Amino acid sequence: MTFALAGLALAASTYALPAKPQGPLLPSGPDPWVAQRDGVYYYTNTQGDRISLWKTTDLTHLGEVKPVVVWRAPAQGANSASIWAPELHFLDGKWYLYYTAVDKSHNDDAHRHVFVLENASADPTQGEWIDKGMLKTHLSGIDGTVFDHGGKRYFVYSAYVDDHSDLIIAPMSNPWTLGEPQVDIAHPTYAWEMQGGRKILEGPEFLKGPGGKVFLTYSASACWSDDYALGLLEADGSANLLEPSSWRKSPAPVLHGSAERGVYATGHNGFFKSPDGQDWIIYHANGGPEWKCTARRAPYIEPFHWSAQGTPVFDGRR
Repeated sequence: MTFALAGLALAASTYALPAKPQGPLLPSGPDPWVAQRDGVYYYTNTQGDRISLWKTTDLTHLGEVKPVVVWRAPAQGANSASIWAPELHFLDGKWYLYYTAVDKSHNDDAHRHVFVLENASADPTQGEWIDKGMLKTHLSGIDGTVFDHGGKRYFVYSAYVDDHSDLIIAPMSNPWTLGEPQVDIAHPTYAWEMQGGRKILEGPEFLKGPGGKVFLTYSASACWSDDYALGLLEADGSANLLEPSSWRKSPAPVLHGSAERGVYATGHNGFFKSPDGQDWIIYHANGGPEWKCTARRAPYIEPFHWSAQGTPVFDGRR
């Protein structure tokens, strides 16, 4: 176990989460992401004009780590501005960074897309990052993620569809190429997915459950709302993930802010394991009400456990 805080170590062993999060890993860190490989954690978050990686063996001391800028947005072109939601994945023996960007001359939702970088180095903070271009999604959108299941690879992102944002899934032939079909598997249907004046499902993240179940968390409502929260989709491991009817949506958020816990607008999460096999969630949150969608959003980590029914349990609830 590499997490040094005694409270976190206790939580990992007993699954009893504290009444409040242990505090943010950094004072700022919107859209946080962690990848763990061979006992080393690589952290990243939205910085707007570049992508940096923090490398450490102890996440609780992340604030002491000097980040390495691995890529900067070009001066012009389709990926020249609004660099959001980077995700680091190790696929087919190489590292890949997926991120959202837009052309600075057309900085609007209609021109937002997901792009990918490739690095063959064993250490993603070193070596050369090669631009593999924009993923060819049918719609403009943000927050792309990838996962492998059942011998197949999938890409999921948040697409702009009329006045709302939906989750779209597609097969992948390689880490930078999408196949067909591209299928809409979820759209806003509950009031808690429509807070802040927008109908939004974004930030999809894959989680493999016990018994082969497949889960996708997502962030619902506008990020500037205190009611920004995590929702959950579930599918059977043997189901056709490209079929919308395979997915079932939880009727209530599975992680949300609270004054008691001292966090607000909880969302845009990721999942990772510590070397001892403990499951962890990372998410961003505000430390006070009405802080909106700014750089004040900070990264938090907490262990989570699985219910008797095989569903993930977050936010200190059993």
